[in-house]
Amino acid sequence: MLVRLLYASRAAVDTHTGAVTAIMQQSHAYNPKHGITGVLCHSDRSYLQVIEGGRDQVNRLYGKILRDTRHTDVVLLHYEEICERRYSGWTMGQTNLNKLNPGTLLRYSATAEFDPHSLSGKSSLALIDELMAAAAVLGRA
Repeated sequence: MLVRLLYASRAAVDTHTGAVTAIMQQSHAYNPKHGITGVLCHSDRSYLQVIEGGRDQVNRLYGKILRDTRHTDVVLLHYEEICERRYSGWTMGQTNLNKLNPGTLLRYSATAEFDPHSLSGKSSLALIDELMAAAAVLGRA
């Protein structure tokens, strides 16, 4: 059974290139072995991540994320059983939301400031899909 999980979290400290690079390196080492695909969106202070794969594998990874000291205020925004993957091209894609056009964010959010804790799961998934369509997601596997 395949599932899709979407969560938001705050960075324990301001996210910097080194922290995101470390997360991406860990994802690229871990995810293919466990059948995980997805996209990590980040800003200086927040993460928004969607992960897909087998139910046990996704749940196990989410448990690791909950214990990861780089994250605080982890909130589950969306969880569903799926028939097929939406993000199968990425062992873990990434996009820096500090570079996001404010108009794009305003389509899905009440303000132009990225705060994934204030977005619904549906709005967050739609934002990620738009970023994919605009080729703003990097790191295709």
